[in-house]
Amino acid sequence: MSTLLLALAVVSTGLYAGMMLIFQTGIMPALARVPDEQFVNVMRRINEDVPRGLFVLTMFASVGFPVAVLFVAPDGGWTSTQRWLLIAGLALSVLNHAITATGNIPLNNTLASSEAANTPAAEVRAAFESRWNKLHAVRTLCAVAAFALLATGAVV
Repeated sequence: MSTLLLALAVVSTGLYAGMMLIFQTGIMPALARVPDEQFVNVMRRINEDVPRGLFVLTMFASVGFPVAVLFVAPDGGWTSTQRWLLIAGLALSVLNHAITATGNIPLNNTLASSEAANTPAAEVRAAFESRWNKLHAVRTLCAVAAFALLATGAVV
């Protein structure tokens, strides 16, 4: 059971990190080159569509499976090195979610509410894009590092 949980922790964290990395390296750079109104409209639609089903499951699994791994050790337990790699990976996954909850989601909510307020797209973008991208860069780093630590913990 511990091997299965560790595999699920690595896979779910890797999938989540991959999604974060695609936004960091592909989606946001592409959106940076579009006019303000298009940027704001696309980000609103992304924020409506992304937090559903499989994404939410993967997001929670990237914390849930590492937690389970720490409680269901193999016979003889995890080595000290494995335990610290798993704890560090879990901590970075939790930090990623904390940044999301306290930074990116409030910005997303402000972006959404600006639609009803008819705030000019240039103003909305100026208040959103740079802050969101900085937070996203940090949470992407956390997610990728969490994946690397868990994967390393699985093979040492």
